[in-house]
Amino acid sequence: MPLRLLLTLVLMSFSTIAIAQDDALLDASTIPLDLKIKANAVIRYDQVTIEVKSYDKFIYKQTQIVTVLNAQGDSKPGTYVHYNKNIDVNSLEARVYDSRGEEIKKIRKNDFLDVSAVSGGTLYSDSRVKYLDYTPINYPYTIRFETEVVYHSTAFLPSWMPIDGFYCSTEFSEYKIINESDVAIKVKSSNVDDFNIEQHSDYHFSAKNLKSLKPEAYSPSFQTFAPKVKVALTKFRMEGVDGANNTWEDFGKWVHDELLAKTEVLPIEVITEVKELTKDATTDYDKAKLVYEYMQNKTRYISVQVGIGGWKPMLAGEVDRLGYADCKGLSNYTKALLKEIGVESNYAIIYGDRGIRNIDKEFSSVEGNHAVLCIPNDEKDIWLECTSQTNPFGFTAGFTDDRDALLITSEGGKIVHTTVYPTETNLQDTKATINLTNNGSISADVVIKTYGYQYALHEGVQNKPLRDQKLNLKEYWDYINGLSVDAIVYDNDKDNVVFTETAKVTSSSYATKSGKRFLVQPNAFNRVTGIPTRYKNRTLDFEIDRGFTDTDEFIIKIDPTLKIEAMPDDVSISNAYGSYQFSLEKISENELLYKRKYVLNKGYYPKEDYKAFRAFISQIVKHDKTKIVLISKT
Repeated sequence: MPLRLLLTLVLMSFSTIAIAQDDALLDASTIPLDLKIKANAVIRYDQVTIEVKSYDKFIYKQTQIVTVLNAQGDSKPGTYVHYNKNIDVNSLEARVYDSRGEEIKKIRKNDFLDVSAVSGGTLYSDSRVKYLDYTPINYPYTIRFETEVVYHSTAFLPSWMPIDGFYCSTEFSEYKIINESDVAIKVKSSNVDDFNIEQHSDYHFSAKNLKSLKPEAYSPSFQTFAPKVKVALTKFRMEGVDGANNTWEDFGKWVHDELLAKTEVLPIEVITEVKELTKDATTDYDKAKLVYEYMQNKTRYISVQVGIGGWKPMLAGEVDRLGYADCKGLSNYTKALLKEIGVESNYAIIYGDRGIRNIDKEFSSVEGNHAVLCIPNDEKDIWLECTSQTNPFGFTAGFTDDRDALLITSEGGKIVHTTVYPTETNLQDTKATINLTNNGSISADVVIKTYGYQYALHEGVQNKPLRDQKLNLKEYWDYINGLSVDAIVYDNDKDNVVFTETAKVTSSSYATKSGKRFLVQPNAFNRVTGIPTRYKNRTLDFEIDRGFTDTDEFIIKIDPTLKIEAMPDDVSISNAYGSYQFSLEKISENELLYKRKYVLNKGYYPKEDYKAFRAFISQIVKHDKTKIVLISKT
């Protein structure tokens, strides 16, 4: 047989095998059974190749096949691409198949919806996205997605996460970088040892048969335990501006010199105004506080994602003229104002979110989603959230607290930690006077004071309509039958960072009547009611990301026609997770004092300890339902 004919037959054979394998992946019935368990979708095949041509160009190629098992999995196919003037979409195609692998629909590049890539809160952005808008008729269905995109901004090299969030299995995933440039590429892999990850070379990884992960109560952030490979060029270009990224120091130096330089110029009249405003202030703290409140009263937040990938702030003078900016612009504007009155401050890049996420101190790259300001202070650095018009000066609990951030200085970038709010400072103190009648109804005056992180949870409710304010308390005390909120007064002490809620409430049927007796739960206004989920075989460690302290003191005044027949004993519990105490003191024949203190500690714990933690919370729920017995004197 001629050699050319033999080679042709061999290639045809390999091609036939590849097509057959590909067709099998389109048939939902071929999914291994163990990958369907606890899964809303299965990634059948995901192959990503990144060809780095130079420090200012790379080509991204992806072929992905995803079978969606139910409506909850509709979001799992990554059928979209972002683009702008520095990102070109060369090719884009999707095909949809039914459960048997029969093609239903073919979607070409021009058939994808093309929209702005940002939300309505953004004033303007040059970023757009093409995405597949497909409404399934039946489940399961499969989508094959293929794309090729050319990037001329190389600060962001796509990372690899072979497991795409909870409730999604992966049959096969591959990630490969082909470096054709003379620029070094940094690589960091995380959490790969516990998964079926194979590393073929420095830039080539694959994974097979990764089972779905299910979220569990108090489970840590998915990012902290899922497998991930991060990569970054040590030299890059961001929309025409060259940068270096060997360390956080030189990356931060680039941000300082290229993104922030010459952006702080303010109108002379503004400089005069802030100097006049702060002329009588005797300390840098007092000066900074006045300037921060000046900024809050003069500006508002709105996202503006133009310029260098949404990373370069608006000019300070423009922010002053317009009265609005995004987090970058507002932080830089405040920095410029402080500079004019001689107060040093530093721009900082951070992950802003209710969950705590750190900038990776060990791997410099383009990270973060938010900008804040830091004022160096010998005792404790002062962090400013410049997007809020209501935040107290220096208060950051709930969005940027307790995490590593990248501080931008003239010498370069530095990883620093933001303010930590300890367990004892995240305080909620509740006091109440409760009047109990002989028909089981109560009326009460309740005062709730919150501090630290708990201040962040409560502050803001005063800005809602009265109906929502009352509904908020009814939902908080949803265990009280027939609750009526008759009056609410709020006091937001921003200087001392204390939020006070004063309420008058009634309940027509608080106590449970049984013959001549009433059963009354003395803890009327701060109960733990939910017990964490029980797991036969827990798979994830658990975390309490912020500790807190609750203190409660209720005076219970009992109708003179009733007398106390029985009271529970005092309780005290203490362990690694926290502590709990309550006591009942008989002040007089018709007056009781109920005291309670509940502390939950911040901590990260192995999954083996979850049963003991759950038992601790279960005890609290039980004791918060403790009852006293009253009996009618007549």
